[in-house]
Amino acid sequence: MPFFYYFDPYYWIILVPAMLIALLAQANVSSTFNRYAKIASRRGLTGAQAAEAVLRAHGVTGVRVERVSGRLTDHYDPRTNVIRLSDSVYGSNSIASVGVAAHEAGHAVQYAVGYGPIKLRTAIIPACNIGSQLSILLIILGLVLYAPPLFGLGVILFAVAVAGQVVTLPVEFNASRRALETLEGTYLLDQDELRGARKVLSAAALTYVAALLVSLAQLLRYILAFSGRRRD
Repeated sequence: MPFFYYFDPYYWIILVPAMLIALLAQANVSSTFNRYAKIASRRGLTGAQAAEAVLRAHGVTGVRVERVSGRLTDHYDPRTNVIRLSDSVYGSNSIASVGVAAHEAGHAVQYAVGYGPIKLRTAIIPACNIGSQLSILLIILGLVLYAPPLFGLGVILFAVAVAGQVVTLPVEFNASRRALETLEGTYLLDQDELRGARKVLSAAALTYVAALLVSLAQLLRYILAFSGRRRD
């Protein structure tokens, strides 16, 4: 851990609380998923079947549904047009699995209908990746060397990376809304089961909110730390 993490009060006052919130959010999504992973849906559809059902309901074709190793590694890959579902979701008929699979299918639907925020996120991903990779190095160099230009460039790149996280929020919430509406409209889940799926997806969405909070806290911390050093 860098030297100034131990002595910079902003790290403990601003960043640590945000990191604790992120840890709680991650623990919450894990426990919520585990709870509803133990409850089988009445219609017995697996995660893979649920994803395919959501795609059919929206008239989306040409999307493959595949298994991927790991736990909660579920995602939609727009480059290959493939929904990849984790081992705990693909073949499981639990309420949690149906909800997660439907959510990933919701992302495929977003691409198919040209949903604005996901098109924006796709467009800025390269810039966000660059910002994420270079920003911290430039910010640290700016702080250590008292070099405002380096620090300013680092902050700009970091802000670009944070912008990507901001755009991600409506994308994730919209995918969950599409998933739940489709599960309800096609009667894949009953009302009480929908409440469980909604809790799983809401818990997952909160992890994105918590991650954004950590990034914003980090950005504020760097700005305050640098301002304090300049006054010194």
